[in-house]
Amino acid sequence: MRADFDGRGLRVLRTETRTDAYTRQQVTYRSNGTLVSGVLLRPHGGGPFPAVVLNHGYIEPSAYVTGQGMAREQDWLARAGFVVLHTDYRGHAAGDPAGDRERELRLAYTRDSINAVLALERLPYVDADKTAMVGRSMGGGVTLNALVAAPGLVDAAVIYASVSSRFLDNLEHFTRPNRPEAVAALASEFGTPEQSPGFYRGLSSRTYVDRITEPVLIHHGTVDATCPPRWSRTTHRLLERAGVDSTLVEYPGEDHAFYARWQDSIVRTVRFLRRHLDV
Repeated sequence: MRADFDGRGLRVLRTETRTDAYTRQQVTYRSNGTLVSGVLLRPHGGGPFPAVVLNHGYIEPSAYVTGQGMAREQDWLARAGFVVLHTDYRGHAAGDPAGDRERELRLAYTRDSINAVLALERLPYVDADKTAMVGRSMGGGVTLNALVAAPGLVDAAVIYASVSSRFLDNLEHFTRPNRPEAVAALASEFGTPEQSPGFYRGLSSRTYVDRITEPVLIHHGTVDATCPPRWSRTTHRLLERAGVDSTLVEYPGEDHAFYARWQDSIVRTVRFLRRHLDV
């Protein structure tokens, strides 16, 4: 799970809103040549500012609109003084199309997330030495993939209600019940998990957690019916075993989306990012 990355060419398409704290703009950038859209929130002032890339969870690409899925995080982090780039990923909103394999394996989404950081770092008002990632649900898996594919790229990562760090868990839990034809296509091209265990292990971020150099904060609700909390417990245990500075916070009674305790979680997130980005 290593590759070369080249994120550049961040371009403002239009300004959506100006608040008392920040300007929100629709943007595009290049991810190794692929056009990816997103939203950029820039705090008022000259900077340089620390920056955060947001990796959203699964939303049907045909229904997705730019910047969807993490509006609360966008607003809160921008008000806390971070430049925020919410990547739509390829195949979403105004970005270039994504192939079937890119959608199912999520590795191209990981590339787009890493390249979002690189594109952000080129902006004159961003402090390129103070960057982080925050991912939710599927985006938590994208974030973990990014940490193992590009160690040292960011200074910290926060994960909300993440999918499993084991690819086969996600395949069986999400893909097989909803898109069995996608499972069959993978098996036809690469073999079944029994026939090609190494291939499927190679798609799991947990296989490479010893590469991670950044501190990780994991949030998970105890009654999450979408992504079982045991997945985050296992990921946290494996991270700690690999020597990663990992913190798991569980929220009693919270489901996948976080409601009553969301503000607690984002306050903890901002504190964590400020500490590890030294801002």
